[in-house]
Amino acid sequence: MVRSLFTAERLPVSLKGSDKNIPLSNHNKLEDNLKAQKQVVEALRKPEAYDEEAEQIGLKQTHISFVFLTRNFAYKVKKAVDFGFLDFSTLEKRRFFCEKELDLNKRLCGDMYLEVVPVNRSNVIKINGDGVTVEYAVKMRRIPEEKIMTKLLEEGKVDKKLMDRMAKIIAEFHLKAKTSKRIGEFGSLPRIETNLRENFEQTEEFIGETISKESYRLIRERAKEFMRGNAAFFAKRVSENRVRECHGDIHSGNIFVADRIYIFDAIEFNERFRFCDVASDIAFLAMDLDFKERSDLSRFFVERYVKYSGDQELEKLLQFYKCYRAYVRGKVISFKLNDSSVDSEEKTMAKKEAKAYFKLATDYARQF
Repeated sequence: MVRSLFTAERLPVSLKGSDKNIPLSNHNKLEDNLKAQKQVVEALRKPEAYDEEAEQIGLKQTHISFVFLTRNFAYKVKKAVDFGFLDFSTLEKRRFFCEKELDLNKRLCGDMYLEVVPVNRSNVIKINGDGVTVEYAVKMRRIPEEKIMTKLLEEGKVDKKLMDRMAKIIAEFHLKAKTSKRIGEFGSLPRIETNLRENFEQTEEFIGETISKESYRLIRERAKEFMRGNAAFFAKRVSENRVRECHGDIHSGNIFVADRIYIFDAIEFNERFRFCDVASDIAFLAMDLDFKERSDLSRFFVERYVKYSGDQELEKLLQFYKCYRAYVRGKVISFKLNDSSVDSEEKTMAKKEAKAYFKLATDYARQF
């Protein structure tokens, strides 16, 4: 999801996700977990819940997390939800994924991600307090919102020099990232086909609303043709260890440019979205720059990445993966249209944005 987690703003409160595939018994357990977590959320909105001086607490939400903001720190609590591809339904699972998030993000921004802290309850609910642990949070150093790359792009403060630095950082990160036979399987054609099939199934209901029938068919057919015609090349990418434990969510909303470059919020909740071809990882940022009408920076970023990584064949897959990334963005934003907590004005904006992403995906599909 394209967003920044470090600015306080009013967002629609929605503790529930899509429960279409959740059995009734599990659904009832989730309801109980959400009710219990609501007490924790209310407590963490008060300054006395923190083991630091805190005057006013900001709160930002995504569909999977609460982020509580003090003057110097951000505390990220995972929502007690189960979307199938993501399961934070129990306290133990949330603790596990908090620790996983800390570990993964120390790769690219170690001094920003500090520790996993317990939220305890005795007579009061408090971080690092007394009593039983009722929740966990990832504690992070808060970085000023004006340093987020999305804002810097809007202000015209992103140039080729900065993109060169990012390309080098990401190339070096990918070269050091883990790979194995098991990780490589996630870049195989059957796994990629599974991801695409899921996308098309989940967007079928939005045909005629955020994506036209013509675009839906064009992208689906072009993707199938590309995969059939390049089966040997996908296998070659796997054999050359181009499939690695990547970041999974590199875009301008997940990058701070402060005392150094912080590429944060790597995907911890599902390895299927993190184990991918490095081409898919960089395609997200390249697509994001195209979407923000900075195709000049997008092209330059890819060129510099190829130079630093030595991955000369990456560009054969670039349009395919940019199409995939744009399509996923259109899908995720379309989901807002079914969210009862989203007001009509935001739904109108979401519909417009989703259409723009699907149009971009269509443009890419015509190029491969």
